[in-house]
Amino acid sequence: MSMLTPPGMGGKYRITGDVYPRMRRPHRRRRIVLAAAAAVIVLGAAGWGTLQLVDVFSGEEGKKTTAGKQADCKPVARATTAPAVILPKPGQITVNVYNATPRSGLAKTTADELKKRGFKIGKVGNAPTAYDKKVPGAGLLLGATTATKGAFPVLGTQLKGATTKTDTRGTADVDLIIGTAFKNLAPKATADAALVALTKPAPVPTGKC
Repeated sequence: MSMLTPPGMGGKYRITGDVYPRMRRPHRRRRIVLAAAAAVIVLGAAGWGTLQLVDVFSGEEGKKTTAGKQADCKPVARATTAPAVILPKPGQITVNVYNATPRSGLAKTTADELKKRGFKIGKVGNAPTAYDKKVPGAGLLLGATTATKGAFPVLGTQLKGATTKTDTRGTADVDLIIGTAFKNLAPKATADAALVALTKPAPVPTGKC
């Protein structure tokens, strides 16, 4: 055996001259490398698929959330730009108080209370024959056509349930004819709140969220 022959190798592996046997690497290392590469590819594909699923469900959830917000959208009340209602003040209205009921003294007591609330008082007494005991409700407000948008709304805050009627008079005074169902004027606090509401219309919904 030659000194150049590796231990345990003989026969056809005997080295002679300057020719050496070719040493092959084990196949096991190649298998490990291939298996690691395959594992990386599989994990990458799994991660990409997971992201796609998350995007799909997130998109559906976002649509549901948006739809829910739209369904819950309600009109928001905002102040209108309409001009303020200009009505006469109680001190600018002259009221004639007439009693159309069988009870005596109602015209005077009612006129005194209206005066305390700032109204000007004109005539006080029994109702004219055309209305005496012929006003079934709490009272009747009688005046010129112009009173419908001026004195009637203001004076109407003082007597709940009063009806209105116009005539051909040429003056600005109005009549309050007390009817058979009359009990009392509206409480002052209630009447004052109603007066404020007349000059401050409620805001109109805009239909936007």
